[in-house]
Amino acid sequence: MESQNPQIPPPHALQGPPESTARRSPMSGFAADIVDKVKTNLIFRSKWAELNGAMGDLGTYIPIVLALTLVDGLNLGTTLIFTGVYNIITGAIYGVPMPVQPMKSIAAAALAGPGFGVPEIMAAGILTGGILIVLGVTGLMKLAYKLIPLSVVRGIQLAQGLSFALTAVKYVRKVQDFSKSKAKGDRQWLGLDGLVLAIVCFCFIVIITGAGEERSGERDEETDVDLGVDEERPAKKRRNFRKIILAFPSAFIIFVLGVVLAFIRKPNVVHDIKFGPSAMEVVSISKHAWKEGFIKGTIPQLPLSILNSVIAVCKLSSDLFPGRDFSATSLSVTVGLMNVIGCWFGAMPSCHGAGGLAGQYKFGGRSGGCVALLGTAKLILGLVLGSSLVKILNQFPVGVLGVLLLFAGIELAMASRDMNTKEESFVMLLCTAVSLVGSSAALGFVCGIAAHLLLRLRDYRKGQPLSTLWMHENQ
Repeated sequence: MESQNPQIPPPHALQGPPESTARRSPMSGFAADIVDKVKTNLIFRSKWAELNGAMGDLGTYIPIVLALTLVDGLNLGTTLIFTGVYNIITGAIYGVPMPVQPMKSIAAAALAGPGFGVPEIMAAGILTGGILIVLGVTGLMKLAYKLIPLSVVRGIQLAQGLSFALTAVKYVRKVQDFSKSKAKGDRQWLGLDGLVLAIVCFCFIVIITGAGEERSGERDEETDVDLGVDEERPAKKRRNFRKIILAFPSAFIIFVLGVVLAFIRKPNVVHDIKFGPSAMEVVSISKHAWKEGFIKGTIPQLPLSILNSVIAVCKLSSDLFPGRDFSATSLSVTVGLMNVIGCWFGAMPSCHGAGGLAGQYKFGGRSGGCVALLGTAKLILGLVLGSSLVKILNQFPVGVLGVLLLFAGIELAMASRDMNTKEESFVMLLCTAVSLVGSSAALGFVCGIAAHLLLRLRDYRKGQPLSTLWMHENQ
């Protein structure tokens, strides 16, 4: 009977997979996986929050880039283009708001006095980048990440965070002359860059973001208790009002306010704008420039790059984004490549930084789309306005930048609050004190390691493996 006959599948069901699928090569599958990964890394968790987070690093970026442009003739247009590309690529690779910041020790050497110009700056960046690539490829950076105690890393982070916060307070209190890298006197209370403006911006950010709570409104999603109709409506209105307040992109609003005030302070700055990218050329570096760059730039920068740009960023990323741990090898290589490539064309030596990551996270950055958005803006400004943008940035209210930098510094410093024992806190605070007073992360690192070893030797028991001297805190 017909019902007893086995069903014969239609002819198309007997055929194999489509020819395009059957012939899909492993390489095409690998490429498709990469595309999917990039899309996932660049997706916005929240549009306004990611936009707001993109502003979290400008308190560090703008003052250093502006000072190098005014003092040493750094090509701002080229720097914006390259750092914009760096932002987009790192956002696509890591999927978190991985910052691109100036190399601060090299910038400090360039601003300290004459004799350290663009060739020396670029030589220092190339040499630092090359060493970081070697450390990453050989696995030495990964080994350092495993061996350096957490208390020492936290000490470096606390020192960097407090350094940012102290610098931010100086920006707010004192009138800054970035062309001479010094303060010119006390800031007036009133005016378009006065103390009142900075205080209002500070209060606005505190009201919107608080002390760093999550912006997702978790506390508003608690289970409702049995409420009467008359009580439920006011409660809903309060919750809705709070959600609206939390959704405000505070840092973005303040940055836009700063741009508006820059044009109000000097309306004729519009006439100084020239459209089009800056001329890009290969920097000529002499033997003397290589020598000066290595001695005055690379040697002081290298410890800071290893500790704050790679190791501290690895630790902080695992704290802020559980399950998204990044290898020290990868971070070391990406920092190295940025400088080995971009510095030849006059782009500012750049690195990642725990302070920038903390600042962008503080203001809502949660994905790679945050820094990719910032990178796109830099790229457009570099191509459209070039180096003429320095005229606008020079009128930007420095007190407002100080407020943004203050919150970034505090957020980074708060990462050190997880020290559980008195010994860990002792090592961390010693490392912080020496780093701040000596203005050297390398010196603080050496003292922190020495204190850690002395405390471990004091508690060492016969028969214990020697690895406990190093690995106890990190296990």
